[in-house]
Amino acid sequence: MKLIKHLPNALTCGNLLCGCFGVVFCLENRTVPIAYFVWAAGVFDFFDGFAARWLKVTSPIGKELDSLADMVSFGLLPALMMYKMIATSSPNGYLPFLAFFIAVCSALRLAIFNVDETQTNSFKGLNTPSNAIFITALPFISGDAGLFVQQSWVLVSITIVFSLLLVSRIDIMAFKFKDFSWQHNKLRFTFLACAVLVLLALGQAAVPLIILMYIAFSLVGKVGQ
Repeated sequence: MKLIKHLPNALTCGNLLCGCFGVVFCLENRTVPIAYFVWAAGVFDFFDGFAARWLKVTSPIGKELDSLADMVSFGLLPALMMYKMIATSSPNGYLPFLAFFIAVCSALRLAIFNVDETQTNSFKGLNTPSNAIFITALPFISGDAGLFVQQSWVLVSITIVFSLLLVSRIDIMAFKFKDFSWQHNKLRFTFLACAVLVLLALGQAAVPLIILMYIAFSLVGKVGQ
């Protein structure tokens, strides 16, 4: 029993390792999509909190460790990937450094979350996993849409807009179910159903679109309140 109480922190370390491996694969230009490391980190990130609540072993150390792991997997990794995408599409040697605005705003987002006690039923600003999932899934978009997205001005625009979303005070839907009734979760269930349909239709290329839908549903839900 003494050993199992360390399970949440072990899962958090799994999140961190996924981020570290993703950084290495990105730097070495390996063929494995960087998005896979972000997705794996997201699984660890989900289950570390679930395990902590299940075992009733939440602690300040676990909270801080979680943020440090998130900073690597959902802050540094997407920033590094964006840096390489901009560098590939632009002859300007300095423009790619703008990508690290993502890392800065991710750090601010995580720090704010740790001290903001109002973020219980929803997030204030875009959460770092969603931002990382969106950015690292951009290479899955193919055809004319893919060529459009890979233009330097589009990538820079995405960098600025999504970085600002991270530190905004916009209410973003959280998947914290108090119960599973339709009445209390209409927006969540509707979004999940739409996300599954889009994913089945478009495959991996649907991932960035699903994140945009997630933001749109959150804004619509706020307006409808």
